[in-house]
Amino acid sequence: MAELPVREIECFIVLAEELHFGRAGERLFVSQSRVSQLVRAFERRIGARLVERTSRRVELTPLGADLYASLEPAHRALVTVLDDARLRARGTPRRLRVGFQGAIYPALAAVLAQLGRDDPERAVSTHELPLGDPFTQVLAGSIDAAIVLLPVDEPELVTGAVFSRRPPVLAVSKSHPFAALDTVSVERLAEITTVPVTGAAPRYWLDVHAPATTPGGRAIPVTAGAGTIQEGLSEVASAQVGLVVCAATAEYSQRPDVAFVPLTGLPDSALGLVWRADRDSDELRRLAEAVQAADDHVVDADHGTPAAALDQEHPVGPRIAVVGDLLVEHAER
Repeated sequence: MAELPVREIECFIVLAEELHFGRAGERLFVSQSRVSQLVRAFERRIGARLVERTSRRVELTPLGADLYASLEPAHRALVTVLDDARLRARGTPRRLRVGFQGAIYPALAAVLAQLGRDDPERAVSTHELPLGDPFTQVLAGSIDAAIVLLPVDEPELVTGAVFSRRPPVLAVSKSHPFAALDTVSVERLAEITTVPVTGAAPRYWLDVHAPATTPGGRAIPVTAGAGTIQEGLSEVASAQVGLVVCAATAEYSQRPDVAFVPLTGLPDSALGLVWRADRDSDELRRLAEAVQAADDHVVDADHGTPAAALDQEHPVGPRIAVVGDLLVEHAER
């Protein structure tokens, strides 16, 4: 087996994230020239240029971008495995790592905190996921589970809970004409430039959360995308653009310069708790059970909509139904 160039890999990943040799050096605690040396050595090892360098900017080549997209999750997963081994060697309890999109709402935060109080050796740590990349980290194994927006149609993932059904709203600047309306039809998205969700999410997921057309077939104009809710809201506040979010996100993202207007003509959104099928565990089952119980047995308290109805609107992949200590797997499409 060839020697793994760990330092070169780390340097390439950091440079790909920073796109700046100086900042990459600061993160790695090395000089800018050392960053350049390590990246050139990595390029020689690969046999092709991975980074384009000019006096004004640094950017990845197409091969470099593809390599980063594959390498970064694998590197993060390797680091996680080694960290877990160190914790076990020291006898330190391992936390259950849960990623989330957008925000951890108070009711869900209370569930996670209670799990830690009930069993300190199975405490939960949370990690924010890129808005447009819901599955990469859980598929790579760098987190144990993820709370993501449906739909989920990944063969390697199972869905342990479906919850938090909420209607969509349109975020616009307080000065935008739509801000004065009681509701906005989804067909009127063709009349406003929107901020799409961008990232490594699969096409079927982006088609739901960043559609190119309205249900009636009208093109939806778009501007530069957003990787996080805050990025999108910042664009909304500073320009005459719109961002589609769920009502729960709007409730916990209030700001004085943004109005949230109910959007009609789109199905409600829902969240799913997912994990890799080959990493199923009692801890994950208990987490799913607690989340379902907190959501009134997966019936939305405001709308009275059972999980089965949510599954019909949004595919959730293989579904895990947790009842007490029993785990029943079935496919609901």
